[in-house]
Amino acid sequence: MNPLLMFGWCRQMSLGFVGIIFLAVASAQTPDSNELQRVLSQMDQTAASFRTAQAGFVWDQYQKVVDDHDVQKGTVYFRRTGNEIQMAADIREPALKYVIFSEGKVQFYQPSIDQVTTFNTSKDRGAVESFMVLGFGGSGKDMLKSFDVKNIDAEKLNGIDTAKLELVPKSVKGRNMFDHIWLWVDTSRGVSVQQQLFEPSGDYRVAKYSDIQLNQKIPDSVFKLKITSKTKFVSPQG
Repeated sequence: MNPLLMFGWCRQMSLGFVGIIFLAVASAQTPDSNELQRVLSQMDQTAASFRTAQAGFVWDQYQKVVDDHDVQKGTVYFRRTGNEIQMAADIREPALKYVIFSEGKVQFYQPSIDQVTTFNTSKDRGAVESFMVLGFGGSGKDMLKSFDVKNIDAEKLNGIDTAKLELVPKSVKGRNMFDHIWLWVDTSRGVSVQQQLFEPSGDYRVAKYSDIQLNQKIPDSVFKLKITSKTKFVSPQG
């Protein structure tokens, strides 16, 4: 935000990210381009039937200037509502926090101070959404419009066969956020199991997902903040 964007917003909100996959197919049918085609096809199949996703996560935000890692753990949820994919994250470690992404807004709730911070992403909604739901629910065909992608390698992560892809945002605005992204896609399920997003500054965000469950019932309450009657709401400007 990411996305956030999950992973992009995550450090600013003292979280740790989030994820969508974009694939590009070369005209010459080399072995790499054939593999990219297969991953793209699997992602399209997954997206066509996608309703929900749930996974455990470990988010690691690295800041180069201070050589510091901010590691956070919890559960992330995605669901498709109409043409929108919504995201919710329950962060359990090292401190309890909640984040909701829906209708072009990121809401970040800190129970320790009973405050909700709302970020309006409407001006950059397309870019934010693409990072927020990276690897969960987006079709390869739709995402090709925003990223140049190549197949780097095949790797096994925690016993899962994955294709490691490199994504480069096509837009200047996208590259200003992340100049490139590495994405590990489960080749049998068409979802992301790991992501690494690189910022121009040298900072990076790593997201690792486990126990991924697709198209299971997720209660509506998951996508609502657990606030109190005294919760304070703030909206930063700019």
